[in-house]
Amino acid sequence: MTDLSLDVPTPPEADGGVWLSCIECENAVAPFDDVVYRCPDCDGLLEARYDDYPDWSEFEGRGVWRYSAALPFESGVSIEEGDTPLYTVPGIEDDLGLADLRVKHEGMNPTGSFKDRGMTVGVKVADELGVGRLACASTGNTSAALACYGTRAGKQVLVLLPAGKVAAGKVAQASLHGAKICEVDGNFDDCLDVVAELANRGEAYLLNSLNPFRLEGQKTIGLEILEQSKAETGAYPDRIALPVGNAGNTAALYKSFRELVAAGAMDESEMPKLTGVQAAGAAPMVEAIENDWNEVQPWDEVETRATAIRIGNPVNAPKALPGIRATGGTAVAVDDDEITDAQRALAREGVGVEPASAASVAGVRKLREAGEISADEHVVCLTTGHLLKDPDAAAAAGSEPVSVPADADGVLDAL
Repeated sequence: MTDLSLDVPTPPEADGGVWLSCIECENAVAPFDDVVYRCPDCDGLLEARYDDYPDWSEFEGRGVWRYSAALPFESGVSIEEGDTPLYTVPGIEDDLGLADLRVKHEGMNPTGSFKDRGMTVGVKVADELGVGRLACASTGNTSAALACYGTRAGKQVLVLLPAGKVAAGKVAQASLHGAKICEVDGNFDDCLDVVAELANRGEAYLLNSLNPFRLEGQKTIGLEILEQSKAETGAYPDRIALPVGNAGNTAALYKSFRELVAAGAMDESEMPKLTGVQAAGAAPMVEAIENDWNEVQPWDEVETRATAIRIGNPVNAPKALPGIRATGGTAVAVDDDEITDAQRALAREGVGVEPASAASVAGVRKLREAGEISADEHVVCLTTGHLLKDPDAAAAAGSEPVSVPADADGVLDAL
């Protein structure tokens, strides 16, 4: 039985007011004594817990580490991640007939995706544990962020990618930052199985979202959205729509809401409706929500041009499903053409995103057309990665160059 409650006494395993708690059996685990990813008693997922949860008055500064009072440390291995813009998109807002629609563009992080938020915290934990080699399985963005933050921390980085399934921009980043890249004959879930085995053997420190400390960094997305929305509109958003791959962000945002409620800084009724969006070719979370299942059934075969969410077995589903349900949210699947249409619509607003990011807007459009999102809602769409993460997809979605002679009249004729 999944237990995400925060109102528990501080156990003796706590270190500096921080400990890990199993969401299945409530076992408390010391956070920094040994490398641990899952509950040693029942193999359940772990969440970070604190002896005190801060309210808004305890945050200061900018970026991820503005929220250090809600994180395991006061600072980490940082390249000024976070503090990403919350854009207005008036054309899409009018087209959908919404009271307010904004886009939280995580592609404006240093390596071009939200993964930087998790790595600034996760790599700091690796330092605390004294590990020297970091590793991840990746559909691309995780590898780029880990390579960047790992090399800044002076650590060896190993990334496992599904062969032929990762966008060129992401591979280039991991390569240039000095990661050892291994292409696996299999999909993302196969890569995760292999890297998890390496981690269990003590060969590397795993920094996929199975690692509970990575999600601590990602929960700052939720805190920023709430603060920015309140400052710009006077209220928290009614709904946050976000792409779902491994469901880490869904779990992390829900955790940020729960902690604010525990601190008395937010009423439970004020939690935005978490709305997960998956590509139709990789939608096990949607299937679970639609069938009212307590867990996802893994998809062995997944395919979508939205490579960042081409995942058939989302590891954080046990944390994310309760978050969607508790906030009154939902989940929806969109096909690749709907994703590309949304990518183009965002580009017309001046917001350049990779395909997976545009899934959030495509999902809101689909739910709005179905009448499941009302006209008076204030909605934030999370976009997770920059357009240049997948230049081939951007080129395919854009217009073709036109050949012209080398004179002004030729250019004017083409116009």
